[in-house]
Amino acid sequence: MTPQGRVRRRSATAATGVLVGLVLAGCTSAPQRPAPVDPGVPGGGFRLVAFDSCAEALKGLRTAARAYVGPWGFGGPGRADLTGGGAVPAMAERAAPGAGAPDAAPTFSGTNTHEAGVDEPDLVKTDGRRIVTVNGGVLHVVDPATRQVTGRLDLGTSTDDAVRWADVSLLLHGDRALVLVSPQWAARPVGIVPGRPGPTTPLPEGTPTGPRLVLVDLAGQPRMLGDYRIDGGLVDARQVGATARVVVRSAPRLEFPSTDEGSDADRTAANQAVVDRAPIEDWLPRWAVTGAGRTSTGTVDCGQVTRPATYSGTSMVTLLSFDLGATTLDDGSPVTVVADGDTVYSNGANLYIASDQRWRMLPALQERDSDPKPEDQRTEIYQFDITGPDRPRYVTAASVPGWLINQYAMSEWNGHLRVATTSGRDWGLRPKSTSSVHVLRADGGTLRETGRVTGLGPGERIYAVRFVAGTGYVVTFRETDPLYTLDLRSPDRPKVLGELKIPGYSAYLHPVSDDRLLGIGQDATEEGRRQGTQVSLFDVGDLARPTRLAQHHVRHGNSEAEFDPHAFLYWPAERLVVVPVTAYDPGGRGAPDTGALALRVSDAGFQPVGTVRHSQSTSDHLGAGTIRRSLVVDDVLWTVSGGGLQANSLSTLDTLAWVPTT
Repeated sequence: MTPQGRVRRRSATAATGVLVGLVLAGCTSAPQRPAPVDPGVPGGGFRLVAFDSCAEALKGLRTAARAYVGPWGFGGPGRADLTGGGAVPAMAERAAPGAGAPDAAPTFSGTNTHEAGVDEPDLVKTDGRRIVTVNGGVLHVVDPATRQVTGRLDLGTSTDDAVRWADVSLLLHGDRALVLVSPQWAARPVGIVPGRPGPTTPLPEGTPTGPRLVLVDLAGQPRMLGDYRIDGGLVDARQVGATARVVVRSAPRLEFPSTDEGSDADRTAANQAVVDRAPIEDWLPRWAVTGAGRTSTGTVDCGQVTRPATYSGTSMVTLLSFDLGATTLDDGSPVTVVADGDTVYSNGANLYIASDQRWRMLPALQERDSDPKPEDQRTEIYQFDITGPDRPRYVTAASVPGWLINQYAMSEWNGHLRVATTSGRDWGLRPKSTSSVHVLRADGGTLRETGRVTGLGPGERIYAVRFVAGTGYVVTFRETDPLYTLDLRSPDRPKVLGELKIPGYSAYLHPVSDDRLLGIGQDATEEGRRQGTQVSLFDVGDLARPTRLAQHHVRHGNSEAEFDPHAFLYWPAERLVVVPVTAYDPGGRGAPDTGALALRVSDAGFQPVGTVRHSQSTSDHLGAGTIRRSLVVDDVLWTVSGGGLQANSLSTLDTLAWVPTT
């Protein structure tokens, strides 16, 4: 047999690079065979229903998946990642719980979150008494008072454990930390020896190799209390009080034959035969949890799986719930929808999961001036009630035209969900895109559109959104940056109040007072060529006439805060803005200049305070000296990089201490 005729085996997920990093977990067919969309009522709700039995679920999933499998399985050549990249400022002063008398309690900054009271996972956390971070798979606890490492826990089993290079984030509650590990590729799972902070023991074969959640006890020396794994990829998580909600998406575990011989029709038929033979267990995500001296395994219950009217059977999104005050982890009380999910938003009472459908536009992308079909440009949004600590209750779902830039494109206020989207073609010589804001009534039973604003930024796309109570701010960009101000106080009559056109754009917007809005983004020429990081201060006291009061420009720079708001710090007590910035030599002759830029905000503009740099980092790890986060504890500015943490005076930026974590 020739090499070309040799048959290989491959998994459905591995064959597509875990479905392009699981960003395209719902991208379930070759570009010429897009999965269906049920448009329903524009902006209106549609109903999810449960399967009557596991047998019915298997029949439905096989039928749906069979229709959309192609010669390349659930993927195909030419697939691409098309992912795009609040009420009050979340960085308010708070007293650290249990830190002494109220007048002596330290003040500290938390993670920069979308909604106050709803925490989001990040690579560093503090409660004012301790700073917790994970670097290279090792959890470190730093005492901000003594500026020393007081606890250390290795989460890995070897030097090549996936946790060494995985994306790792944290949630914190009292003396508990939940570590969320999102491996870049599958690795053999490991369990824990309860009560032991050191080596780990293997879990049984067949244990899921997707996201890993580790519950850590921080009282005394850190130790692992529970280790949880589930099939799929981590989407995001939210925390209210002691309850953490974790969103995971997964693809069926099917082994498709792959051969270089035969026609597309032959290979498609062979793949369909695999689908026809697959048991229900191949679709249901598996989970495994180790803690309290034992390991439990299982799969998501068919009775907790719901489906929309149309679905491809090639992706599931699962919402898990964990009590961070418990002594170990449990099965997570999974609730699963036969759908996809990319963006998570929560206001504390409700949690929304949005499914990005931009991959459906791949055929149009292959022709520069081809217009995507309207049915290929919709975002599905699923609403869950999370008011209690128990299993979330699915409420309803809706479909809106266009796609979201990120979670800030959604916001619930006064019983209405506001959603900002971009539709149409924003590429090619004659772009035809436009952006809109849809207002949906979230009445506990349906998501029905009550009003919309359309026609924002013709030929452009959204770069930033911020909703503040009854006001909306939307930034679109192609060559210039229109900042739109919207009046959303009347859900049935939303309207544009003002527009400001300036060069460049803001990628993140942050309210710093009732009439001041701060933007982080890029300066640009009149032709739209990016010139480096800019921090803008807008006067929005008169929403009909917004103006830019000041701009601070870092030539040839960029900032992680432009695409990850967790990298942004605003400390109201000092009116201090801190963002990481890396400035590059355009000629490539020198090393990039990296640091954390500190600016003091006045009503009229910015006063540069200085730049913090991690020059003491001795790690040879790439990017070890690049600052990624900033936080405040007791009038000390802490910055975090891959090499360690540095303490600087909040008023003078003088270096006070260096705490290595490598």
